[in-house]
Amino acid sequence: MSMESDQQKSRVAIVFTGGTISMKVDREFGGVVPKLSAAEILDTVQSIHEIADIVPIEFGRYPGPHITPTIMLKLSAVVQELLNRNDIEGIVVTHGTDTLEETAYFLDLTCKSEKPIVVIGAMRNSSEQDWDGPRNLREGVRLAASSKLKGYGAIVCLSETINAASEVSKNDTSELNTFESLDFGPLGRISHGCIMLYRKPLHREYYAINTVEAYVPLLSCYAGMDGRLVRQSVEAGAKGIVIEAFGAGNVPPAVYYELVDAVKNNIPVILVSRCPVGRIEKVYAYEGAGKHLHDNGIIFADYMNGQKARIKLSIMIDAQCSMEQIRTAFEWAEE
Repeated sequence: MSMESDQQKSRVAIVFTGGTISMKVDREFGGVVPKLSAAEILDTVQSIHEIADIVPIEFGRYPGPHITPTIMLKLSAVVQELLNRNDIEGIVVTHGTDTLEETAYFLDLTCKSEKPIVVIGAMRNSSEQDWDGPRNLREGVRLAASSKLKGYGAIVCLSETINAASEVSKNDTSELNTFESLDFGPLGRISHGCIMLYRKPLHREYYAINTVEAYVPLLSCYAGMDGRLVRQSVEAGAKGIVIEAFGAGNVPPAVYYELVDAVKNNIPVILVSRCPVGRIEKVYAYEGAGKHLHDNGIIFADYMNGQKARIKLSIMIDAQCSMEQIRTAFEWAEE
């Protein structure tokens, strides 16, 4: 475990994309909407300037559900340009929490630098008394300015908990500490301004892409599911499919046969579990079970949920990776 409390003042860029951290109640709209500018948010965190010199970037005021892969790609380009600057030590990205983990993972896969990228957000809007935005922004800057985070890639930090973008998920609809790495735990924490690091991210990759055109649907298994959704995805031109299986990696028989047909048509199929914790396995051997899926070319994603697997597969397809490269990248934990 390493600890850091005193840091030299460095320069940190903050890319403001919107989300709840930028929202407040608007009576005309009848609810909470994006309203605050970068300057207005920064004005609420005066102590932030004691940690680092701030370079604010107004990227947009998007609610989390409005974020698309096209927007992620544009954001990645902006972040990479900032990372390439010699006068910038690290990047903070503010983001809506609904899709925060997907954008953070997209940045982790497509930005190349040893400098930290810290993605933060808020679970409360600025009209609420317990607005967590200022604290999360302050601690995000603290991490981005720290030399201890070099080589960690994109990380997520809310409620002073540091998580790897490749491992973290939003697990509660409203709690402040909603972002957790259920399989492996956090990378570290911040306590009274002190950065405590326990470990590094388990697995990191990089892919160079210029487009995000691949259509990759995410499907989830349910009791009695037939193969129509898989078949319709193929007919609609899917370049890849991610399927959330039951338990340790099993699907209904009708789904199994459609997935095998998709693989025969050279469409990569990635299997994850709809369970929030654990790894899929080649244990069961009945019709539609994991062993037969893997034997017939379905790729098992090691310790990854559906939304992250979809981001990764889309990027790898747009990077023109081969089927074997895709398998190796997803089954990285295999001995």
